Parts: sequence; structure tokens; C-alpha cells
Amino acid sequence: QVQLVESGGGLVQAGGSLRLSCAASGGIFIINAMGWYRQAPGKQRELVATVTSGGSTNYADSVKGRFTISRDNAKNTVFLQMNILKPEDTAVYYCNAPRVRDVTGRTRDYWGQGTQVTVSS
Repeated sequence: QVQLVESGGGLVQAGGSLRLSCAASGGIFIINAMGWYRQAPGKQRELVATVTSGGSTNYADSVKGRFTISRDNAKNTVFLQMNILKPEDTAVYYCNAPRVRDVTGRTRDYWGQGTQVTVSS
């Protein structure tokens, strides 16, 4: 059973930094893009950043220049370095791995359980 396990959330003051990690494990055959989404209270889940297995990245305009996504393909792990954090970055951050093929041949999307990021002003 494929699982995504996140870590690294917490409370930080505005202007500070946090680094999120997400490790995918459990019978993975092919994992392509991985990414991060976030959901603030009362708002819809939104894309933060994605990275392909080849290293191509995509960012939401609101985080460009402040957040950096990267991955370790050998460990099926994706990272999100968040700098110059703002109170509006406060949200639950979710790791996502779309269209993962497992060793049984099944392909489906996977989500992590979410990690809280709180930025105080």
C-alpha cells in the first residue's frame, strides 16, 4: 500500500523559514510528478508547487521567489523549502503524488495526511 508521510510543519514568525518533507513508500513502481497543496480555513485547497521526476518545477504566483520545491528520486521524497513566510501562508499543507503506479499495476493519485503550518505576525 502506497503511503505519503509528511513532516516539518510548525509555528513560525513572519519572515521565518520552514522545510517540509514528504516520503512516498510502499510498493511503488513508477512515481512521476510530486507536489504540495495547501488549504487554509474556509478556503479551497490550492496548488503550491509541483516537480516532475525530471526536475521541472511549477509554482503558484503567491509563493514564487520564496518557496523552493525539490525532490530526491532515489528516496521518492519531495521537499518544500519555505522562506520569508507570511501570515497568509498559514494552512494545512498536503503532499500529492498523482498517477502513481504500484507493483500490482494499479495507477491512482495519493495524498498525505497534511501538516499544519502557522505563521504568526
